[in-house]
Amino acid sequence: MEIIREGAKSFVADSNESVEFKLVRTTDDLEDDGVFKPEMSHQIFGDSENIFGYKDLKIKIYYSAAWLTSYIGIEYSDKIDPDDFGGVEPDNILKKLSVWYPPGFLTNVNSFIKTLDKEKNFVPYGDLQHTFTSVGEDNKERKYEIYHCDTSMKAFLSYHERLQTFLLWYIDGASYIDVDDEKWQFFILYEKYSTPDNKKMYSIAGYITVYEYYAYPLNIRPRISQVLILPPYQHQGLCTHLLNTIYNFYVDNKDVVDITVEDPTEEFQLVRDFVDICRCDSLDSYSPDKLHEGFNEKMAEEAKRSSKINKKQARRVYEILRLKATDMNDEKHYRNYRLNVKKRLNIPYQKEQAYMNKLRKLLNEQEYQTTLTLNGIGQRIEKLEKQYKELEEQYLHVLKRYEKRRHN
Repeated sequence: MEIIREGAKSFVADSNESVEFKLVRTTDDLEDDGVFKPEMSHQIFGDSENIFGYKDLKIKIYYSAAWLTSYIGIEYSDKIDPDDFGGVEPDNILKKLSVWYPPGFLTNVNSFIKTLDKEKNFVPYGDLQHTFTSVGEDNKERKYEIYHCDTSMKAFLSYHERLQTFLLWYIDGASYIDVDDEKWQFFILYEKYSTPDNKKMYSIAGYITVYEYYAYPLNIRPRISQVLILPPYQHQGLCTHLLNTIYNFYVDNKDVVDITVEDPTEEFQLVRDFVDICRCDSLDSYSPDKLHEGFNEKMAEEAKRSSKINKKQARRVYEILRLKATDMNDEKHYRNYRLNVKKRLNIPYQKEQAYMNKLRKLLNEQEYQTTLTLNGIGQRIEKLEKQYKELEEQYLHVLKRYEKRRHN
């Protein structure tokens, strides 16, 4: 049995390392090194993110760049014989993937190559919202377009079925959305490029989904749900364009109360902060002299009116812009800023203290002191300081990007 166990280890592959993606424009792309890896694979291959039964495993998941026709190829140097491993079968990789990939994906590379001829016929679905250029990491200027789609566009829904398969590999806890729900909105980002014969072509770059929640009495509150920029297009500022496009799409809609975000990652929150301070820095209520007077309702209202920014985020924008206006070398100036932010961070503890005050009336002094010790006042102060430091670090990161933008 020990020999069997040791032998089995050589047939265990890390699914994150085994899977590779590629956006294919031409047959030449099949031979180049332009692959990218998943950030996670537990939603397909289980919590261990391991695949059993193969040596030197490589799972090629290729998409045609525009139509997103999918090809899945599985390569390995050796595969276990169940007779040698107590009847244990190798993992059925294709079966696990087919649960998540819509019918129609290809397993023959020649069949996939034939579909590439259709790429030149692709026209983006929906309504064009924004065009822009951006310089990539290779210092080449690229053109991009952002389109808005909704669930009434039936042809787009089939396309979206293929597009959303990327979520499983890049967003933890991702789930496929119910496209029968008409409240879903989609903002799709494409790179627009030219072939040597000057034919205009497209490659998917990313997208954001938005759900339009009902807000009393007759309004809506759009919530940004899924955000994805594909790895070949990351670190180019493209998400800022997508987010600004969403703001601009809703800003003149009188039925929209404000825009929220569902469980933002730290990375997306930093993008959101950057976009929001750029949209608010010229507003009258956010002028440097008024920032030092503290956050107020006028700031919240002006942020909402100009960009549909909700009150909680408006407060965060205020804190970032006030930090920008604060001389951190002036101890008094800097101290006033820290106290202002900590006062907000301390609100949950103040509520806890109000609870403790009520509890004191119900307990004798010894019981109360014991409870107080368990809650750890010193630990709360330490935790508050840590919260502040982490927040300041995030704010300085956003401001660094803001200053870089100003000087470009």
